[in-house]
Amino acid sequence: MKFDKVNIVSFFIILLSFLSDAHADKHQSEPLHEIFNDEWQARMERFPEFAQSMGDASKADQLSDVSEAAQQQWLEITKGFIAKLAKIDFDSLSNSDKINYQIFKQQLLNRAEELSFKAYQIPFLADSGFHTSVARLPVTTEFKSKNDYLSYLSRLEKVPQFFAQNIANMNAGLARNYSMPKVVMKGFTEVIHKQEKDSVEQSPFYAPFKSLPDSMSAADKGNLTEKARYIIEKEIMPAYKDLANYFEKTYIPNTKKSLGAYGFPNGKQYYQQQILDYTTGTLSAEAIHKIGLSEVKRIRGEMQGIIDSLEFKGDFKAFLKFLRESPQFYAKTPTELIKEASYIAKKMDGQLPKFFTKLPRQPYAVEPVPDSIAPKYTTGRYVPAPLDSTRPGTYWVNTYALDKRPLYVLESLTLHEAVPGHHLQGALNKELENIPNFRRFSYISAFGEGWALYCEKLGIEAGFYQDPYSDFGRLSYEMWRAARLVIDTGIHAFGWTREQAIKLLEENSALSKHNIQTEVDRYISWPGQALSYKLGELKIIEIRKKAEDVLGDSFDIRLFHDAILANGSIPLDILEQQMDIFIQTELDKLVKKKG
Repeated sequence: MKFDKVNIVSFFIILLSFLSDAHADKHQSEPLHEIFNDEWQARMERFPEFAQSMGDASKADQLSDVSEAAQQQWLEITKGFIAKLAKIDFDSLSNSDKINYQIFKQQLLNRAEELSFKAYQIPFLADSGFHTSVARLPVTTEFKSKNDYLSYLSRLEKVPQFFAQNIANMNAGLARNYSMPKVVMKGFTEVIHKQEKDSVEQSPFYAPFKSLPDSMSAADKGNLTEKARYIIEKEIMPAYKDLANYFEKTYIPNTKKSLGAYGFPNGKQYYQQQILDYTTGTLSAEAIHKIGLSEVKRIRGEMQGIIDSLEFKGDFKAFLKFLRESPQFYAKTPTELIKEASYIAKKMDGQLPKFFTKLPRQPYAVEPVPDSIAPKYTTGRYVPAPLDSTRPGTYWVNTYALDKRPLYVLESLTLHEAVPGHHLQGALNKELENIPNFRRFSYISAFGEGWALYCEKLGIEAGFYQDPYSDFGRLSYEMWRAARLVIDTGIHAFGWTREQAIKLLEENSALSKHNIQTEVDRYISWPGQALSYKLGELKIIEIRKKAEDVLGDSFDIRLFHDAILANGSIPLDILEQQMDIFIQTELDKLVKKKG
């Protein structure tokens, strides 16, 4: 066991701070939680779709107002909460409320910055956006009564207005050179056209009316299906057709040619704010770029080690070509790919007790990415569900273009998106007690994505990656996240081209060219988000090494993981503070046990 004098002193200070909770001022706690509650209610009022997902169906017939006036009103409301928060005496709060305060304050500041910058004038990413969120309404809506169906139809009637508001925002963005780069818009309208070209019966919006409850009268069923047909044919389909025409004739021809966020008005300030938002840290773009280059070099060396062990006749480039083109590494049918992902997920389920003492009660499913969005969608994603929902959490696997979905990366993808990655962390987060709703239902990217990437590497300890090709796939995924540090900063701060970004991934990872192009377009369209994965993972690894060094043979991986997840999704600096307290507590137990 290593008793570093500096560490022990710092732990002692942290412990004293933790013990001072007993002297916390409850008169400061009450008004703080009133602010939390008031802001939560304001959020529910502002976003009817979100409110319904939280069990409040009072506005289930509404869509969010995304007009310029509503956005600026939300900004003023946010500033009001920031002003109220400033009146709270931070030093008088308990340890737990200090965590609440810090997270809440940063969330409000990030929101105010984005609203001030008018980020809502680009209401979509390369693979998703306001148009795809609307298409998810048939799945995310709970249908239990006739009123649920009527509210859903009333909500659909408001889709044309919702689209019009978004178009007005995008036009305002075009006027100030704030738009999505033209290069990522290729094929963008394919998903939109699909919604207006399908027949009414094929439309996902009609799906809820194909299996109406048996308890519903024949007259009610007839009236509902008739109304649904009319709204979908006369309102929804024309709205999607008009939206596609707008993108093709007005928006795309006028989008900006430059790629980076630095090309936006006040772009340098905007990108640094995005770095803070997604990484919860203040590292500069240059510092992050250097970390990325270092990680790329390290991982490339480990990948070469696997190639050497296989005695492959050829260089690194030839090995990547072999992986990308060999039929043995690809599923022949969508069902085969889903079955393989399901098997990996179930295999990891059986390993979870070795790494955690607390497991979530919410189950998860493995399903293909919906056909309507698959062509431009990422290779896999986790889709959460409310804790008391009739839906499980869902691990989406993209079965579009099977020859671009290699099996050798499927173990990494599954551990990341399902368990012990996003599903396990997110479901446990929802079960946390004695924390405000804004924390229970918020997602901090550096923590969540850092944890999920850490879980990919944890798969080694869980017995995965026995096949050298799947281990190479794991490293390829890690390279993918390391390269993101280089590419995101390269594009948004240093003038990189799309071709430079694609080349970096093509030359250093086994990702298919289709995946690489889709991912690079995602980084271009979403400044800063790609940085959260690797920076978050590196911090968790750093914290784990610290715990192992201090606790030695007494280090318990299950308790360590429980502690990482104990406070839910939190900024990395707060995570480190809380884990220092955990380490000190475990050290005290050890010292006491030894007498």
